[in-house]
Amino acid sequence: MSKRYAGRREDLVEAAVDLFAANGYAGTSIRDIAKITGRSVSNVYHYFKDKESLWLAILEYSVQGMPDRLRSAMKPADGAEQRFSALVRAHLQESMRHRREVKIFFIDEERLSPGGKRINKRIQKEILDLYREQIGELLKARHVSPAAARVLAFNVLGVINWYLRWQDHVAGLSVEEIHDQIVGFVFYGLLGKLPGG
Repeated sequence: MSKRYAGRREDLVEAAVDLFAANGYAGTSIRDIAKITGRSVSNVYHYFKDKESLWLAILEYSVQGMPDRLRSAMKPADGAEQRFSALVRAHLQESMRHRREVKIFFIDEERLSPGGKRINKRIQKEILDLYREQIGELLKARHVSPAAARVLAFNVLGVINWYLRWQDHVAGLSVEEIHDQIVGFVFYGLLGKLPGG
């Protein structure tokens, strides 16, 4: 057994994250997960009925709680701009913390069963709704044109997802500096000004 994967159920989940991120969902088998953890295939099936059950366990421990964590990050903020900025920053931080998992969910979604797709879409919709709600708050404060509101949430999420996909190619800046620039870019796109400007 690999020293990295000591023998718990959680170690199977961690091994699955490693393999799914490296080889994709379709490119990873239960046999691969058993091999890397030094277990038998039947031992993996003792904990998980199939590969998708492992995928759902990854979702549960990483991304499923993201909408609640994003809401919590916005609570102390005062005003629409501050709440929106807190939302974007928290989303970037959470996505960085679960970078491999986020990659798995976006890239390999088409491989899932209808039930797995429903769970994934529900979480994505919750996050999209948070952005729509906060853009609605900016609209109420008359900072955003109502004509643009329909696509703004998707555009903001596109910026965040683009960064997550290509972040390894951004050199010379700290994570905090990159996040500051992304927040500035998003605000300038939404409001035609920088945050607090």
